[in-house]
Amino acid sequence: MAESQFLHLWHQFHKACATYSLLADGDHVLIGLSGGKDSLLLVELLGKQARIYKPSIRVTAVHIRIAERKYMSDTSYLEQFCQANGVPLIVRDTHIVGEETKSPCFLCSWYRRKALLQVAQEQGCNKIAFGHHQDDVLQTLLMNMVYVGRATSIPPLLRLDKMPISLIRPLWLIREEEISRYAAIQGYVRQKVSCEFEQLTNRYRMRQLLKTLEELNPNVRSSLMRVCQSSA
Repeated sequence: MAESQFLHLWHQFHKACATYSLLADGDHVLIGLSGGKDSLLLVELLGKQARIYKPSIRVTAVHIRIAERKYMSDTSYLEQFCQANGVPLIVRDTHIVGEETKSPCFLCSWYRRKALLQVAQEQGCNKIAFGHHQDDVLQTLLMNMVYVGRATSIPPLLRLDKMPISLIRPLWLIREEEISRYAAIQGYVRQKVSCEFEQLTNRYRMRQLLKTLEELNPNVRSSLMRVCQSSA
């Protein structure tokens, strides 16, 4: 069962990589490893890809810890997991400095992204891989439509203007429930997350909205993904 589940995920991973040109020979990819099921799967998939001749890539993972957030990560588990998949792991601590007027979610994302870019430059990585999956893509689309008035979402590939680094999302086509199913079969160890803002965010509201839309139209995902793919 685990093998068939992995083969399906592997196929979707490769489909995204081929369709959106996410990987190329000589790439050094930095994985943003939060410790959640999505980033753990990314370690598995990219770790396997790094052991294949074409395209020839290198992979490194980084786990960012923010002192001001109650996120109890088991770094020993993450180290063992990365080692089992042949992926070197860097653990980086950072802090949120001032800016009390900004939203807590913005600050958390901003300082994690800042630390990721710093590690990528230090390691000579030309790509950073995030574990965003199809549900993240659709929720972002709904959020942008409702609050911004734009039919856009997070792209599978984004080339940064100010530095020679691209952001890639190899899980872009994979549904969250598929990842959850595989994570349960594989026995991924969940990290202890304590975020007081988790159920107060717009993203949480969009997750609930997506469920409601699926009740109205079981094929709504396909319709919304066509919107995302048209601008990818």
